[in-house]
Amino acid sequence: MFDILMYLFENFIHSETEIHVDQDELTEELVRAGFHHDEIYKALAWLEKLAALQETDIKPYLTKGVVSSVTRVYTYEEEMRLDLECRGFLMFLEQVGVLDGSTREMVIDRVMEIDAAEFCLEDLKWVVLMVLFNVPGKENAYAQMEDLLFDDSNGVLH
Repeated sequence: MFDILMYLFENFIHSETEIHVDQDELTEELVRAGFHHDEIYKALAWLEKLAALQETDIKPYLTKGVVSSVTRVYTYEEEMRLDLECRGFLMFLEQVGVLDGSTREMVIDRVMEIDAAEFCLEDLKWVVLMVLFNVPGKENAYAQMEDLLFDDSNGVLH
């Protein structure tokens, strides 16, 4: 499923025109690319839920106040999916202003829905990019994350 998400992201991210793809055509393209129907449907459902997160207002569920005093407590399931390195990276992204409380929760929500036996820091970075790409008004955060992901010359720890 994650391979399909990556395929779609890499193929549509730099499209100059607005993307209007028929789901059946997209499914056929993915089958031609070698993906299985059941994984395709899971990936498309994942993307639909990502789009739906934009339409919900999760801000009332977030603690109001100074960000530096807020601690995110992870559930057991989240800790099993997001190892210490991943959780540290999420904290780092909040500290440098790439993520805020809403986008962090969107990332965690999408990570928990990925149907994969293993999940690593590199996978998390791509999920963060996908979330930021799909949230209006987060263009600067997206660009900053893209720099962190693709530019090793800055010597950034993450």
